[in-house]
Amino acid sequence: MPDGDLAYARLLVALELLSLDFYSRALHSGRVSSGLELRRARAAEKQHYEDVAAVLTAAGQIPATAQDIDFSYPSKSFDSWPAIARLGVRLESLSLGAYLGAVRSLETPDFRNHSARAAASEAQHLSVFSAAVGGRRIGPPLPPTLPIDQVSNALDAYTS
Repeated sequence: MPDGDLAYARLLVALELLSLDFYSRALHSGRVSSGLELRRARAAEKQHYEDVAAVLTAAGQIPATAQDIDFSYPSKSFDSWPAIARLGVRLESLSLGAYLGAVRSLETPDFRNHSARAAASEAQHLSVFSAAVGGRRIGPPLPPTLPIDQVSNALDAYTS
């Protein structure tokens, strides 16, 4: 597998771990009235993680796990449903842009296909949070792609 594809896989694994951590904290905050959509989204993020981790494993690398990364969030991120939803918009926008950037950059067809499908899933998650903060469920017709360095820099804000 090309080095660039492996770099994306490592980044996407970290991003999926952040998403899993976020959804777990949101669901355990006591601030979510109905967690069905969030539990479904968390299950999807777990599948995304497993699929991308399998890419690394197949290449002889060990994917990061939740124990490898400490995540941190802005103060009061989980104090209310609106705060959770605003953070959800930021994180799901980052995930969507990351997967779209991967689709644009990846050389491995199966990994590119997975990334396109994951991007569609991330867009669904984003629509839930967008509606919760008074935005539109249907976003732009062509969401922005994010290059790997921009995703990495944004991810740094949540890791310690």
